[in-house]
Amino acid sequence: MSLITDHILSWVTFLPLIGAILLWTVVRKEAQARFFAMAIALADFVLSLHLWFHFDAGRGDDQFVEKVAWLFNGQISYHLGMDGISLVLVMLTTFLGPLVVLSTWRAITDRVATFLGFVLFLQAAMLGTFFARDMLLFYVFWEAMLIPMYFIIGVWGGANRIYAAVKFFIFTMVGSVFMLVGIIYLYQQSGSMNLTDFLNLNIGHEAQLWLFAAFFLAFAIKVTLFPLHTWLPDAHVEAPTAGSVILAGVLLKMGTYGMLRFAMPLFPEGVAFFAPAINTLAVIGIIYGALVAMVQPDVKKLVAYSSVSHLGFVVLGLFSLTTLGVAGGIFQMLAHGLSTGALFLLVGVIYERRHTREISEFGGLAHGMPIYATFFMIATLASVGLPGLAGFVGEFMILFGTFSSEAVPHGRLLAVLAATGVVLGAIYMLWMYQRVFFGKLKNPKNEGLKDMSVREMAVLIPLVIFMFWLGVQPGLVLDRIELSIEKVLAPLELQQDGNHTLHLDETTADTPVVMIRAMEGQ
Repeated sequence: MSLITDHILSWVTFLPLIGAILLWTVVRKEAQARFFAMAIALADFVLSLHLWFHFDAGRGDDQFVEKVAWLFNGQISYHLGMDGISLVLVMLTTFLGPLVVLSTWRAITDRVATFLGFVLFLQAAMLGTFFARDMLLFYVFWEAMLIPMYFIIGVWGGANRIYAAVKFFIFTMVGSVFMLVGIIYLYQQSGSMNLTDFLNLNIGHEAQLWLFAAFFLAFAIKVTLFPLHTWLPDAHVEAPTAGSVILAGVLLKMGTYGMLRFAMPLFPEGVAFFAPAINTLAVIGIIYGALVAMVQPDVKKLVAYSSVSHLGFVVLGLFSLTTLGVAGGIFQMLAHGLSTGALFLLVGVIYERRHTREISEFGGLAHGMPIYATFFMIATLASVGLPGLAGFVGEFMILFGTFSSEAVPHGRLLAVLAATGVVLGAIYMLWMYQRVFFGKLKNPKNEGLKDMSVREMAVLIPLVIFMFWLGVQPGLVLDRIELSIEKVLAPLELQQDGNHTLHLDETTADTPVVMIRAMEGQ
């Protein structure tokens, strides 16, 4: 057991990659490939539970650290670590893994082993990104994510899959190149690729502005911050259901994770300079994404644009520069992964039956598919932030943190404008639900549609459980991330912005704990 526990991060990261290689070379038969991929995904989730139950919430630094010299006499190392922020996103990734594999049981029938290999390869790259503490190692994992997602969209996607895959690849690659230039510059300054050495550098004001812009561009493209969001709707619409779930559930969070882990603590003067503009773009994205979602005729495209709006909330929370807002942003990443992942799975269920996602093709589905309608309603309410479900906690903390922030100019106005996105979200989601499920069953093609199978319910039930669980007990997550947030934000405590001094809002430093206990009724 010590061989596993002493290198637990490596096992969690590379077990899916080993599974992918075996699927591409040995386990080629369809039935065997499905069960083998499920076994690997479940085993990885079980391994990640060791991280959850052995994590020390009383520490804000990295735990389960693995570090081995790699290149140039240790200047570049194989360095993995995990704090509370990484923990939450790792658990989301491994939790969704088996559900994604199970969702492909009927949806993917062509080159099954190859497809599932790419799914596991993508999971390994995402996990490595969350664990990496050497910047070159991080960049390798970051770029490795492009390869499987490109093939998942380009080979198993819809009619315009090549266009969507190439657009996705070009957008993300362009941003990554600028970040690579920034990494090389920092390496020349520090003589090491270690993240800690980067944090200890004394970087000039102008250099910080340029470096922050380079890093932020790569992360903003990944998180689809307005106006860099245009690749996302195409990718979602053309991707198979499993690809959309991974994309919405985890891959988009790479951008906000990168902002919090790297761009913000490494370049605090860049944060002070660009934060007002970033917050403005986040609010624009919240409202724009909601308005565009409202007019979509395609259910999947509507959910895709809702992600633009929801991720705008996450960015706003991070750049509120309050512990409460950042904690809310991280919680919203988790809540969005659950609710939007469930919505894409549900869209996939009806697409398998009708081979259309046009809202006008439906109506009255609740009469013949009551179980499906129930699951869809729960996911819809979680997405719009109904109190008692996970989406409410994150949005509330983000809005409260932004409203009370002394570090963000016009924070109260930004919070009020962002709150309109919550209202608009309820409008477009409930209106879509009304048109799809209520009214008379007018289209004869919808008569006799089978309700959800046991397998389909098995995919959705775990997501629904955690939507409610985290909605009523947010401390399950927030207790584990608070000290890590304080450590990551520490470099921002006193930074200069021209003639101004940026102070993190200390009045809400302990608010997450207070809010947790209030929400849980303790």
